[in-house]
Amino acid sequence: MAGRHPLQRFASPSRQLSALVHLAGILSFAKSFEFLSAWETPMSAAFGGHFQFLTIIGLSLALCTFVIGFLADVTLSSRLFALKNILSVCSAPLEVLISILYWGLCAIDKSLVFPPEFQLDLLPDIGFHAAPAIFLAADLLLLSPPWTIHGFSALALSEFLALLYWLWVEYCFSRNGWYPYPIFDKFSTWQRILLFTFSALLMTGSTMALKWTYGKINGVEKFKKQAVTDPAGIRKRK
Repeated sequence: MAGRHPLQRFASPSRQLSALVHLAGILSFAKSFEFLSAWETPMSAAFGGHFQFLTIIGLSLALCTFVIGFLADVTLSSRLFALKNILSVCSAPLEVLISILYWGLCAIDKSLVFPPEFQLDLLPDIGFHAAPAIFLAADLLLLSPPWTIHGFSALALSEFLALLYWLWVEYCFSRNGWYPYPIFDKFSTWQRILLFTFSALLMTGSTMALKWTYGKINGVEKFKKQAVTDPAGIRKRK
């Protein structure tokens, strides 16, 4: 197995702290899916099911990321560890985006994201819309080497994911006749396009903010600057 990256705060993969964090995340995400399996709504019986929701897609990606991370801890496999870090580049900013959008819209009007009859209690609400972002951010900031993705690549990735989700949502709408989020029904086509574009930009900003925070927490001044200004990403530390 390769040695710990010089900018990585705690040893990972490892059978101690890293395994504990990944296992706790897996249990949290699995509990949310257990709740989901027993939560009967018109959405669950429709085409696409709960996977019409960006929240559930993000939760699935978070679970995959942490399962692979835990397997890397158990086996001490550098390949699995590298795969976990690749998935984290997508899953961590996506979960931060989901949390920002969800709690931001809830502060305005919770009926924009959930019909009143399907409002969640606080604990499952946190499990779906806060815990994944917290766990993935902690994994990045404490248990991972720094990301090498730069601003343009982050924007391209965010735009690609936004486009895929938009196409998926519109396809589900063509089958079901309604959108998973009430806010989509209130918007015209162009307004939905603007919303998805804004979300992609916000996800890009989340990626850069996570990179900057990594540098801040780990005391790497050059990395904090490169998160904003260096188009080539962080260079190898000598």
